[in-house]
Amino acid sequence: MRAGRPGFPGGTAVSHLTVYDWPTPDGLAGGSPHLHTASGEGYVVVGGQGRLQTLSAAGVGEHPLAPGTVLWFTPGTVHRLVNDGGLEIVVVMQNAGLPEAGDAVFTFPDEVLADPRHYAVASALPDGDEDAVATAARRRRDLALEGYAELRAEGPAGLERLHQRAGVLVAAKAAGWRATWEQAVRAGVEETDRSLTALARGDASHLAAASVHVGERREQTYRYGMCGRLRTWDVAAL
Repeated sequence: MRAGRPGFPGGTAVSHLTVYDWPTPDGLAGGSPHLHTASGEGYVVVGGQGRLQTLSAAGVGEHPLAPGTVLWFTPGTVHRLVNDGGLEIVVVMQNAGLPEAGDAVFTFPDEVLADPRHYAVASALPDGDEDAVATAARRRRDLALEGYAELRAEGPAGLERLHQRAGVLVAAKAAGWRATWEQAVRAGVEETDRSLTALARGDASHLAAASVHVGERREQTYRYGMCGRLRTWDVAAL
């Protein structure tokens, strides 16, 4: 039996997101287009109205979001949240710990994506004064929208190049993600495998270790993320 606290079911992470309502150069309000290189993402819409714009091998898509909508997408899907009014989402992320460790890549213009140092500067937010952080987050969002517009205009070749750039940008980090994934995901899968094997023999002794856990909020206030201001819970396996 695995020792310590189990992670949230499925090795996932949970956050509450209030999507940016800042106007954008194309006349819409919302967040920064980006993709995840190893993790899928799911939404449970709990308030407001909006849309999710996507770009994948299936082409350009737009998906309405309203309270009660449940939507998810796989790694490599470029996604942009559009806030049509008060959009709030409970976000469920696959592979808890990986997105925070750099699994996501913004859709900056290609000259930024091609230079890891330039990308690191463009994607970073300053510490300290909230107004300065908000200004930097908005500037970062607008730069990602610039590259996003180019991708939509270019089509499949642009998306293929973005995927290649993303792979290069995260290559140095990916080896370090494995330990996080093994603790958050693999350990839970292996424990389920053991439980199913035991149950097939009529052995339910693992149920004696049943337990309840409460996740603590990681932030006292909402912080600036890619798509909006968010609060997360500490739900990782320990």
